[in-house]
Amino acid sequence: MKKDPPSSEVDVEGVPSILLKLLGQRGVTGKENIEAFLNPRLKDLSDPFLLPNMEPAVERIFQAVDQNEHVIVYGDYDVDGVTSVALMRNVLDAYGVSGGIFIPKRGGEGYGLSDVAIDNLLAKHGKPDLVVTVDCGTASIDEIDRLGELGIDVIVVDHHEMSVRGCPDCIAVVNPKLGDDFHYLCAAGVVFKLAHALLKRRKAEGFDLKDYIDMVAVATVADIVPLVKENRLLVRHGLKRLPQTSNAGLKALQQVAGLSDNVSSMDVGFRIGPRINAAGRMDRPEDALSLLVEKDLEAAHRIASLLDEYNCQRQGHEKQIREEAMKMVYEQCDPINDPVIVLGSRNWHPGVVGIVASRLMRQFYKPTFIISIDEDGLGKGSGRSVEGISLVGAIQACPDDLISGGGHDMAAGLSIREEKLADFRKNFSEYVLETTSKEQRAPRMNVDSEIGFDVLSLEFMDSYDLLQPFGSQNPQPVFMSREVWLTEAPRHLKNNHLKLFLRQGISEHDAIFFGGGERTLPDPPWDVAFTIDRNTFRGRTSLQMVIQDVRASHSG
Repeated sequence: MKKDPPSSEVDVEGVPSILLKLLGQRGVTGKENIEAFLNPRLKDLSDPFLLPNMEPAVERIFQAVDQNEHVIVYGDYDVDGVTSVALMRNVLDAYGVSGGIFIPKRGGEGYGLSDVAIDNLLAKHGKPDLVVTVDCGTASIDEIDRLGELGIDVIVVDHHEMSVRGCPDCIAVVNPKLGDDFHYLCAAGVVFKLAHALLKRRKAEGFDLKDYIDMVAVATVADIVPLVKENRLLVRHGLKRLPQTSNAGLKALQQVAGLSDNVSSMDVGFRIGPRINAAGRMDRPEDALSLLVEKDLEAAHRIASLLDEYNCQRQGHEKQIREEAMKMVYEQCDPINDPVIVLGSRNWHPGVVGIVASRLMRQFYKPTFIISIDEDGLGKGSGRSVEGISLVGAIQACPDDLISGGGHDMAAGLSIREEKLADFRKNFSEYVLETTSKEQRAPRMNVDSEIGFDVLSLEFMDSYDLLQPFGSQNPQPVFMSREVWLTEAPRHLKNNHLKLFLRQGISEHDAIFFGGGERTLPDPPWDVAFTIDRNTFRGRTSLQMVIQDVRASHSG
């Protein structure tokens, strides 16, 4: 990689006290640690050969390079998977390796390696010499055995949890979960490390790994992995690079999403990521991949517009499922006392159930599985959890109820027969009740600091932005202000959002309250919990409060 350009480093001595407090709450103390957190540098990236099984993976790929072998990159259909495939294929192309790419369709082939997907891969590409799986493969023991019997070597580049049966029998499983460090990396991060290892051993003409940091940043944010250590470093530098990206697809996607010159992790999470994911959700993952490997900006813009249409379709499906699921929550469940939510229907699109699970989880603060059931009674569901409750643990605790399942503690997928839904709901509930206390299951909002309206300014935002990027394990700080009044009636926006005009003392600020129109608000004065963001409208940038919760002011 090229050397970092000179950057304007932050003077730790000049960091405002409130930011030092926020850093302390995140476990960042001491001048050296604060310096590393506020000024992450690419030169601090660790040796990629520290990852498990990196050496045999590098050796086998260079064998493919030297012997002109045919190599297929096989990946998942979400943001992390698609970006991983694009990066891995670009690396192989830089070394002159022939081959292709394959991403299974969510509907017909399912997640990861499956027999039907392998059949389709062989029909499309013939028999390759080597398959590199990215963002999948760790638990695909039988499927990788089948490839081995066919004389096809396999390298797994992944970040998912190990199967209880152990590792697949293949050339190498490059997965940080096999070691003691780097557990925070997403799949694109692991592919980035593999690319770094290859480049350390042998340069690739005209290939600069820095050109792909923005792609890795998008995957890291979208996959909701912890923004710590090297993840924070990659995302900080990747977000800076996005507005000037050399990737035509990412450039077009930002234009379609209406993004400005400053791209935040929130922009990636809510505007870039969903558009890439929408292709896979609509069973068109190849379009998302085509976007990321497209070289021509005009062609990329056409594909980005197509992904935008998919996203609109996804939003329509999501609205329908959410409305039906909400009705079922109150008809079939006790939303106050039940420890979990498990709902299924034959009317629901399988590509959107994860988003609805996430929304219900946040609304009711309960681990949630939403399941799409096909005409044969086979259900495929996605789950989202709350802090302290592992979905992987829950899946492992209910083996008799499920066909299969896996993922992360906070997000997981499963397959289940329709007639087993009630049993799974019961056993999942028992697992949660046995492994958590009532206090752990209670919804709560963590406020980082109390702050006055008079402190909120663009100058404060300049210092505040040093804490970015925000995400898992570095959440956006939640502030609280007391004795807040309305200066005029709330303005109702589309999708039940509210525009609020607030005053504390002599200081006034506008605020947005997403979904606030669904709430019955108390009479002012209020205590308000909120986050802050920059809002640019018609060329004018201002600080915007984003309301998280409102309560009647205790001293009012």
